[in-house]
Amino acid sequence: MLLPLPRAARAALLAVMVLAAVPAMAQDWPTAKPITILMGFPAGSGTDVVARTLQEPLEKELGAKVVIDYRPGAGGNVASEAVARAKPDGYTLLLGTAATHGVNAALYKRLPFDVEADFTPIAPLVDVSNVLTVNPDVIDVTSVKAFIDTVKANPGKYNYASTGNGTGTHLAFAEFVARAGLQMVHVPYKGGPEALQGVLKGDVCCIFNQVQTVLAQWRAGKVRLLGVTTKTRVAAVADIPTIDEAGVPGYESYTWFGLFGPKDLDPKIAARINAAVKATLELPALRQKFLETGLAPRIESVEQFRATVKTNRAKWAEVVKAVGATVD
Repeated sequence: MLLPLPRAARAALLAVMVLAAVPAMAQDWPTAKPITILMGFPAGSGTDVVARTLQEPLEKELGAKVVIDYRPGAGGNVASEAVARAKPDGYTLLLGTAATHGVNAALYKRLPFDVEADFTPIAPLVDVSNVLTVNPDVIDVTSVKAFIDTVKANPGKYNYASTGNGTGTHLAFAEFVARAGLQMVHVPYKGGPEALQGVLKGDVCCIFNQVQTVLAQWRAGKVRLLGVTTKTRVAAVADIPTIDEAGVPGYESYTWFGLFGPKDLDPKIAARINAAVKATLELPALRQKFLETGLAPRIESVEQFRATVKTNRAKWAEVVKAVGATVD
């Protein structure tokens, strides 16, 4: 015959049973398996450069393996959907951007997920300036003003590339075209590397590309950089003026990269990843490397990043409406 357990013993047994019911993966995070960062853009893109730069130091900070999984397509929506549907266990993250969590909410009318409700913003990574990049064999100009004058004198002659229909590079150039009063033809590519190759081959005259992705070609004399899209100059190309100061007053456009998890991610896990990102971005050598390639590290708390994403989403909605961009 089993005797009734004393009250204290019953409480202790209940506590053990509750702990046993907690999934082992949650208890073991982040060592049960590798943390996978899904990438909505192809290898060699600006997001890829940032992810690979952060990968090793993040592994050290978290004490866990970090792998990068490329899922390009639909302006980053393929990877975003995969993360939106993933378990909120801290092992599946998204390297999101101003495009995936700002532009796409306004651009796509039938997304299979909600860019706000289906994600947990975790931490920003970097702010990124684009730069007006031209092939001098196609359009032989050395300033933003000369570019505008030449294109205006030849309406419809010149094509510009983007990393995809409705992406940040497309909308940034479309806004520039509208503000400057130009007539140009938009040629969307599948990603950054393909778009830049289109410029290098002379299939298109120009692109607004991320600074870090065109430095090598610029230094080799294959392209010219005419103006950066931020309100202030970029340290990596300090002699290149802003487009605002070079001929289109009031123009500003930049993107950002950040980490997201699925909705319902444990706040403790989000805070732990945020702290690891902060520590990584504060490493002097890594910070200097980013600055030298045109990237500005951004450090914010989880709540600050959530507010940044919300504000940015409203800003891009205005741009999409102003230029009349649509993809579906």
